[in-house]
Amino acid sequence: MRPGFKQTEAGMLPADWDAVLLDSVSKRGSGHTPDKAHPEYWGGTIKWVSLQDTDRLDRVYIWDTAAKITSAGIANSSATMHSRGTVVLSRDAGVGKSAIMKDDMAVSQHFMAWKCGPSLNNQFLYYWLQSRKPEFERIAMGNTIKTIGLPYFQRLFIPLPKKSEQEAIAEALGDADALIESLERLVAKKRQLKQGAMQELLHSRDGWVPKKLGNTAILKARIGWQGLKAAEFLDSGDYVLVTGTEFENGNIDWNSCHYVDALRYKQDRNIQLRENDVLVTKDGTIGKIALVKQLDRPATLNSGVFVIRPIDGAFHPNFFYYLLCSRVFEAFLAQLSAGSTINHLYQKDFVSFIYETPATIGEQVAIATILSDMDADIAALEAKLAKARQLKQGMMQELLTGRIRLV
Repeated sequence: MRPGFKQTEAGMLPADWDAVLLDSVSKRGSGHTPDKAHPEYWGGTIKWVSLQDTDRLDRVYIWDTAAKITSAGIANSSATMHSRGTVVLSRDAGVGKSAIMKDDMAVSQHFMAWKCGPSLNNQFLYYWLQSRKPEFERIAMGNTIKTIGLPYFQRLFIPLPKKSEQEAIAEALGDADALIESLERLVAKKRQLKQGAMQELLHSRDGWVPKKLGNTAILKARIGWQGLKAAEFLDSGDYVLVTGTEFENGNIDWNSCHYVDALRYKQDRNIQLRENDVLVTKDGTIGKIALVKQLDRPATLNSGVFVIRPIDGAFHPNFFYYLLCSRVFEAFLAQLSAGSTINHLYQKDFVSFIYETPATIGEQVAIATILSDMDADIAALEAKLAKARQLKQGMMQELLTGRIRLV
């Protein structure tokens, strides 16, 4: 045992911390759904936290709700009002998601709610519940909707340092959340700027040349009789298999790829990938785009992906990649699917895609470079955001167990 620590019902804790039943330092409650057959119970001014609010949780505070109920809905159901500052936790779908109420609210029966007593800081409780999310997900039961039963919460022990230390821990984690939120806003803003730039830069204008894909590019995919079976997907090897599920923000997540044997790789030279290949998914979620920016090892395609290569320099691959990411290609796919639900992009249809490019490769490169620089800026911010989230997780593990002390 670590010096200065003790084993408790809430895990290994500092000797001067207590482990207490959550019910002993807070008032636990839940809620109900008013009868939807009575319209007079709905559309009022009382905020009502439900599973519709999943996206509003895990952001420290919940300010508003998707649905509102009336005082009649409260009076004629088991729903009750919970005061501002109450901590709520989803025990069903989205199990383990939590937030602190920024207003008086009611909740559905899918939520637990705790009004903290004088010895428990509500932000400390929020962050402790956040740190326990993997455990909540693990113990949740049920086949259709995972659920945590009430007896679990009746026996739930939490660590309880002095109030001043709870407040210091909550403040430190709050600062980490503030940094994460600012980075999220900045990434969202950069993405909006990029979308605006794409709309402006890729919009055809005087001097641009109309072209037909079938006349200006070679399209290849793994043909039917070469179809790979899942049993042939390998967890390691020398030859990477790209299926389209690994496409992420225009890149290929090579770490998520499977592998195939040498025979399958060598079977078709046309789909052996090269740098600057443009890839488009043609099955399942059609129209996902990726650009092969680097190729560290030999790679080939599964049957659900097209590889596109220009004929005689008809377009610059990087420019064409951004063109396919734009509304120009979205409009083409929407036209194909008009009046039907398509789940396959046929080559006979794709070759009819009409697009326009600047007359010179130099101008295409210039446009692609601007957008690529914006992508690099976004990627750097996303890496910073991922690191901030990782650091916060580490902080929670250290601070909420007393391995690092702030007081």
